[in-house]
Amino acid sequence: MSAAPLLVQVTHRFNVPAERVFDAWLTPSLASRFFFATRTGNILRCEIEPEVGGGFTVTDRRPHSDGDESVFDAEHRGTYVEIDRPRRLVFDFSVPPYTDDPTRVTIEIAPQGIGSCELRLTHDMGDSRYAHQFEEQTRNGWIKMLATLDKELFTRRIGVLS
Repeated sequence: MSAAPLLVQVTHRFNVPAERVFDAWLTPSLASRFFFATRTGNILRCEIEPEVGGGFTVTDRRPHSDGDESVFDAEHRGTYVEIDRPRRLVFDFSVPPYTDDPTRVTIEIAPQGIGSCELRLTHDMGDSRYAHQFEEQTRNGWIKMLATLDKELFTRRIGVLS
């Protein structure tokens, strides 16, 4: 008997319209500023083919966690399963060689009045032994990513108004 799949869910409220939040996930120039970006990493490549069956590759050069000065390139890959602007984006996600099988990420964006929205991200991590091992790291990664997206969208909005 296999265990139920592990679902990691995070939500974030944005003070920008749902369309702006949705489009950020599919626009390479903006996605490269938050999508798998880390404080100590450097996004080397962000390629996005924004159509069902298309996908993305985001390559991030980051330091090894053991504290030495060496680096490695983490390549995040995804294949779009559903694109329903501005409400829903679903993709199968992997980070070779760390993941054997792709996992599914679902992003749902609901308008919350004029000029704001709430994003709910659900990452179905499957039922492998690695799912529980990386649950907290995955949750924290998505939370940080959404906070970075919020800062990027807010900065751009202020820049347009000034």
